Amino acid sequence: MKNILITFFLLLLANFFLAGNTKPANNETLTFAVVPQQSASKLARLWTPILQNISQQVGVSIKFRTAPNIPTFEKRVAAGEYDMAYMNPYHYTVYSKKSGYIAFAKALDKRIKGIIVIKKDSSITEMKQLSGNTLAFPAPAAFAATVLPRVFFAKENITISEKYVSSHDSVYRAVAKGLYPAGGGVIRTFKNMQPEISDQLKILWTSKGYTPHAFAAHPKMNKELVKKIQEAFSNLNQTSQGKKLLQSIKLKGITQANDKDWDDVRGLKIDLLNSN
Repeated sequence: MKNILITFFLLLLANFFLAGNTKPANNETLTFAVVPQQSASKLARLWTPILQNISQQVGVSIKFRTAPNIPTFEKRVAAGEYDMAYMNPYHYTVYSKKSGYIAFAKALDKRIKGIIVIKKDSSITEMKQLSGNTLAFPAPAAFAATVLPRVFFAKENITISEKYVSSHDSVYRAVAKGLYPAGGGVIRTFKNMQPEISDQLKILWTSKGYTPHAFAAHPKMNKELVKKIQEAFSNLNQTSQGKKLLQSIKLKGITQANDKDWDDVRGLKIDLLNSN
């Protein structure tokens, strides 16, 4: 009888530890990188709680990563350094082909739109008035913040010069300080900017909408695990805590996605990163 009780106790103890363990047996840690549209400290503050939530749901440790600037992020994604990445639509069309990243999610009910911002007290009222000026942009291949405005300027025969300042936040600060008459960004990062900066600015122009950023996994990842992570992201807006986390990054929700969802971006036939 004593032996039976000991065995029963040990089984209960084993089940307790198995149920409470949120990591796999091999203590695997995955990396999830976010394109550095904003400062690393701000991205870490916004995304770390989200990734902790996903980690708890799937039982695998997922660590936040980013890069000091967008070109460095591009090089790391091209090399397949990240297990997963949140990348802009153009990046996805490039690195799904070059590095094999596979999209598994995107923002719910959202189309990404590029914007051009100017100071609130600026006398500029039309995009053509920017002709001959140097404008601030995050990076050459920043899809909505740089590529879409440049496509518009080229189509309208408006000649401008570009100054790349590494992030969306840097663009907004530079324009607010009067260093440049205008700059490129996206609505989400503009809304997420500190009020003391965004309140000094206004939107001059907004592009048409395209499929938003991709949540993508490296092909080396286990497909079943990717499916669990996909479901965890999709379930975020089902709880009050998840809704708060999504609100912090200005998203209503995250939904499942397929590679073909970015065919609208492919249709633009952008050719900027072939050498990366």
